Amino acid sequence: MPTTIIKEFTFEAAHYLPNMPDGHKCRRMHGHSFRIAVKVMGEPDATTGIFIDFSEVKRIVKPLIETLDHWVINEVGEKMGEPLLQNPTSENIAKWFFQQLMPVLPGLNCIVVHETCTSYCEYRQ
Repeated sequence: MPTTIIKEFTFEAAHYLPNMPDGHKCRRMHGHSFRIAVKVMGEPDATTGIFIDFSEVKRIVKPLIETLDHWVINEVGEKMGEPLLQNPTSENIAKWFFQQLMPVLPGLNCIVVHETCTSYCEYRQ
């Protein structure tokens, strides 16, 4: 039976949404305490009872978190030449995480980006 494990990460970052209409509050630079949930699906091993160790997920995801932590995400996107991070909506951040992790995290199923306690998005492919 497939099982989903979920590992959460947090980081602090600023961003602005340059494509929002003039006067929209999100067009101005502001910050969030982002929470990212990485969901991985797989078949547990008959002997160990797991399909991937949480510490392995952490090892793979942590460099991406460190790339954004305490930075202006738009500036990171410009420096990397990454269009998704140059317009860092929750949707684009989730898609960026998914695209970065898919080749190195087998069973990746979903990325959830929490911008606030009550607002989040999910990205699946």
